[in-house]
Amino acid sequence: MAKTFSEIIKSEIPTLVDFYAEWCGPCKTMKPILDELKRKIGGKATIIKIDVDKSQQAANAYKIQSVPTLILFQNGQIKWRQSGVIQTNALEKIINQYNN
Repeated sequence: MAKTFSEIIKSEIPTLVDFYAEWCGPCKTMKPILDELKRKIGGKATIIKIDVDKSQQAANAYKIQSVPTLILFQNGQIKWRQSGVIQTNALEKIINQYNN
């Protein structure tokens, strides 16, 4: 059975959520960055993408005003948040801070 969004972000394993939109140029730039990040970190974190146009409730809940916005959750809490394109190495360092 698939886990719900709230179940995923309550995990002890950090969860990086990419709030994006199909029409957003910088969001398209993030895709290969996130693919590379997933290869580098393996099971150290979960990475999920949420389309703000299809999931307006989630976008509103986290007050997403620009895309891409990346939020790192752990145990249901926001540990880090930033809008804009962020490079793989920077994201890897952030995830490693919260990975025990």
